Amino acid sequence: MNIKFKKLNNTIIKCKKCPRLIRLSKKISIIKRKKNITESYWGKPVAGFGDINAKLMIVGLAPAAHGGTRTGRAFTGDKSGDFLFNCLYKTGISNLPTSTDIKDGLKLNSTYITNILKCVPPGDKPLNKELNNCSNYFNDEVQNLKNLKVIITLGRIAFDNCIKFYKKNFIINQKLIFKHGKKYILPDGKFLIASYHPSPRNVNTKIINQKMMLNLIIKAKKIN
Repeated sequence: MNIKFKKLNNTIIKCKKCPRLIRLSKKISIIKRKKNITESYWGKPVAGFGDINAKLMIVGLAPAAHGGTRTGRAFTGDKSGDFLFNCLYKTGISNLPTSTDIKDGLKLNSTYITNILKCVPPGDKPLNKELNNCSNYFNDEVQNLKNLKVIITLGRIAFDNCIKFYKKNFIINQKLIFKHGKKYILPDGKFLIASYHPSPRNVNTKIINQKMMLNLIIKAKKIN
């Protein structure tokens, strides 16, 4: 990890800009889930991770209460992450088919994973003020990834907030509509690809399946 990312991630982890979110993270780490009752929870903001030379960025909305908030790594330790990393493994991006904790040895090839919001929000509903507080961190991640060409957003809310972030920095004349697999060119030349979120609900109701996700990731990898 280079100095810029090390400094950024340290700042994210120590961030206390949103008292409501910090309180919830701490509460979750104390009360815990029965299944994980003997574990030590991370209980802090969750920084992004991956290859700093990444061409692809995968973006979710926020860390899960008993996923990233427990493990300290985005999309790690929950069923959504299990689905995602299995697909990343099958497409040659991840060296492991599952991600269980921050020290499991998982590495990503030319890919960086992060969330728009670095803390778990109550009811998965962040306030605009909280999203604004975190937007600087997301901006720094995008700016620090010098080779970044493609952003995949997981879920409509991540898609909408990624666009909101871009509208702060650029004029966007085209109408960007959320549709799985839809590809847009952003004002800075990067490509935005929308994806359904690989949540257990979406997987169980067949809104998304492994073939759909694999095809989308392969499509993203082919963009030069």
